[in-house]
Amino acid sequence: MKRDTRINLLLVAVVAALAVLPLVLGLGDHKEEPFAGADAQAETAITENAPDYEPWFSPLYEPLSGEVESALFALQAALGAGVLAYYFGLRRGRRQGGARSAAGPAGAPDPSGPPAEEGADGGRDTPASA
Repeated sequence: MKRDTRINLLLVAVVAALAVLPLVLGLGDHKEEPFAGADAQAETAITENAPDYEPWFSPLYEPLSGEVESALFALQAALGAGVLAYYFGLRRGRRQGGARSAAGPAGAPDPSGPPAEEGADGGRDTPASA
């Protein structure tokens, strides 16, 4: 097995373990919402420590439900992933195109290779009428 394949399989195993281990070990069982986001946990901590706290800003748009909020978050993540994939693909394409153009056109003779077997002056030593 190639080294790159082993590294990729190891990374997939680590990601799977990170997703499954918290569920298997029961982390968060003592909480009301075991896997709530950081925003919800921060809001809970603030209301416990300073009940009279007033937020400085209010949201511009409040989604109708948690499902809509989750869908908007997924859409934002997908758009971000698309922009990153486009950028990295563009960079790779430009790098490969630069390497191909530096190598010269396909089928062109290699200037560092042996000369063609047409004679010393490239076949121009015979008159055109002959």
